[in-house]
Amino acid sequence: MTFSLGIVGAGQFSGQFAKLFLAHPGVGDVHVTDLLPERAEQLAAAEGLAGTFPSYEAMLESKAVDAVAIFTQRWTHGPLVLQGLNAGKHVYSAVPMAITREEIAAIIEAVRATGLTYMMGETSQYNPATVHARDQIAEGAFGRLFYAEGDYVHDMDLGFYEAYQYSGGENWKATASYPPLLYPTHSVGGVLGAWQTHAVSVSAIGVKDDRGDKVFDQEISQFGNDISNATALFEVFGGGSFRTNEFRRVGYPSHIRESRFRFFGTEASMEQLATVSFWQDKTGVKDITELLEPKPTLAPDDPSLEHIAPALRAAFTSGSAPVHDRSRLPREFDHLHNGHEGSHHFLVDDFATAVNTRTLPSVNAWVAARYTLPGIVAHESARQGGARLEIPDFGDAPRI
Repeated sequence: MTFSLGIVGAGQFSGQFAKLFLAHPGVGDVHVTDLLPERAEQLAAAEGLAGTFPSYEAMLESKAVDAVAIFTQRWTHGPLVLQGLNAGKHVYSAVPMAITREEIAAIIEAVRATGLTYMMGETSQYNPATVHARDQIAEGAFGRLFYAEGDYVHDMDLGFYEAYQYSGGENWKATASYPPLLYPTHSVGGVLGAWQTHAVSVSAIGVKDDRGDKVFDQEISQFGNDISNATALFEVFGGGSFRTNEFRRVGYPSHIRESRFRFFGTEASMEQLATVSFWQDKTGVKDITELLEPKPTLAPDDPSLEHIAPALRAAFTSGSAPVHDRSRLPREFDHLHNGHEGSHHFLVDDFATAVNTRTLPSVNAWVAARYTLPGIVAHESARQGGARLEIPDFGDAPRI
């Protein structure tokens, strides 16, 4: 059993996923559309896709497409997801889920009403550190987990200027000012993807940018944003807390590792840095670096990456880590490129499996809300000088 897929947005990220979707035995024809038709045509030709559509609306009207995968600008996901669901299509969406509470609520209601599959492609769900922490929590190895940290530390100088220029055109500075806490799912999702709880309140502090290059300038910013670095402290349901950092001006080698995590329990703890990781308990320290280290599947100078800034290429080339269980993946993926520390293969398989078996994917709408909404509320807190704000929750996903 297979379904046909329409890719929305033919930018730097979607091309890597187009190849994987096309190779998955659960996916049939793959089409593409983009606001810049030439980009859609180039992607279709490069990957041997079934064809292009002149617009998203035309794609949604077509009976030749059963599902859509959205790889557009971050703030456009919510409305595009709703369009797709309301048109009767299953939806895979890049992160974040949406940028307002109202959009998130509407997506959940649309999924509930239509019974269609929705999945947010959060790469941290399969970050090796999150996978290992999730496994250890399930075994009770931490004792009672009471604190965690998740950081997404990516300096603008390391590839983000080029990425925003590529996607934003002449007015790229207006969108490069995207508020860090509205892109929280790598840090929040990496923690909650292991802990299996949800945030109930937050206090956040933002640092105003002082580079002076008009990127984080309130008057230019499409979002009225002048914050480039932000820290949020979350209270979690059941007791405990976690802290996240979203940094865009930071002296850190994000080309080596963008996301890093720490988990602390009453019996053991785990810490990850840029190049080393450790498991610790009351008796000593164990180096688990190799267990969490993905092996590259694509050379950084591969011709397929020539349009991507060198500092961003590691996110497109990393393979699986020893902690990843690849036994569930289709053999067609064995020799294909991977990315974001081994997550791409699992994300594509999650969505294809969910659509074909009509089961809930790992990051379904209710989980996606718990990964996304905390950042939205945290941004509000930062704008209010760190006021502690409650975080609404939409509950657990219904059983199907």
